Amino acid sequence: MLSSEVLYPLPSEFDTLKNPPSKIFYKGKTSLLNARKVSIVGARKAYAYSRNMTQTLARELSKRGVSVISGAAMGIDALAHEGAFPNTIAVLANGLDIIYPKVNRNLLAKMAESSLILSEYEDGEKARAYSFVHRNRLVVALGEVLVVAQADLNSGSMRSVEFALEMGKKIYVLPHRMDESQATLKLLDEGKAELITNIKNFADKFGSLHEERDPFLQFCSKSPTYEEVLAFDSNKLFEYELLGKIKVLNGNVFLNNL
Repeated sequence: MLSSEVLYPLPSEFDTLKNPPSKIFYKGKTSLLNARKVSIVGARKAYAYSRNMTQTLARELSKRGVSVISGAAMGIDALAHEGAFPNTIAVLANGLDIIYPKVNRNLLAKMAESSLILSEYEDGEKARAYSFVHRNRLVVALGEVLVVAQADLNSGSMRSVEFALEMGKKIYVLPHRMDESQATLKLLDEGKAELITNIKNFADKFGSLHEERDPFLQFCSKSPTYEEVLAFDSNKLFEYELLGKIKVLNGNVFLNNL
């Protein structure tokens, strides 16, 4: 992975924190910090429904030029990053030279190249219980709002909710059955969260849908090689080829002007 650098100046969103970081280290594209941003967190062991809705939500936000913020953990975090890629920012609980969790090795590697990863910890610092809490406050601070895709009572996601309430941020949750995601149901019952009932309408609050802003199509507009596009986003390569938005010719990928 690329070597980390110190971010200067710090994001203005950190100015109101009670304990702002003294330094932020980064790898990737800091321009993503200039976009509108939405934070998405949730359970590591997510239901198939939550996984699908999280990726769909992140994808719709990304289509509108929104940067999706999360913590690069397993489950909802990783799905949010994957769905929004490359318009996504990860905040880590350890130094950027450490791959954690290891299952997200490939995700973090491609984010360091084409997205953005951040940490307040210097290289060599391992993740500890307190550093995950510190990480959560930065994830919440960066987003205009917080989306909790799925959460159990007394989960780490609820610490993020506490930060959001302290910061006066709006909290949104996905619809769930009564015996699932009890924490988000409780937030709704207490009037502390709003329900997302239409993903596209929710995403429209943060930006307009313009296909020409699609980062994948922008990448393909330069007629890259098939291997380059495969490395950039293999899922969209196959999806967009099936939809007829791109075509492969003589080892290169081109926009298909229908």
